[in-house]
Amino acid sequence: MITLTRTDSAHPDFAALVRQLDTLMAELDGEEHAFYDQFNKIDKIRHVVLAFYEGAAVGCGAIREIEPGIMEVKRMYTVPPLRGQGIATRVIRELENWARELGAQRCVLETGKRQPDAVAVYRKNGYHQIPNYGQYAGVDNSLCFEKTL
Repeated sequence: MITLTRTDSAHPDFAALVRQLDTLMAELDGEEHAFYDQFNKIDKIRHVVLAFYEGAAVGCGAIREIEPGIMEVKRMYTVPPLRGQGIATRVIRELENWARELGAQRCVLETGKRQPDAVAVYRKNGYHQIPNYGQYAGVDNSLCFEKTL
């Protein structure tokens, strides 16, 4: 059974999952990785959801406020052996619930064109593509999405 826990970026299981995510992203992003990496530091993230299966952390996601009423979904990851089991959907729904509790009206996120599985998860969960925002404006590999809560 999958259980979810709300925590923050200091949780060691979150840090371990993010290291796995960063390794994957370095492979997918290639030469562009340094650009994306600068926006993915976790030291200031205060809202993290961890998914556990049989006591082991198997998935994560986080939100951070980018402006009043708008939360950005960050650091979504599920360990490869358990992908396709609905873990990412459970994590993102819990993040959305938390965002609502914090007064957000929208969630936004950025993902890459080289991540079709991530794009599919976001679309499945009601996110629609928007023009690239902030630091991702004009970045060809970036796809940005939003959902009204």
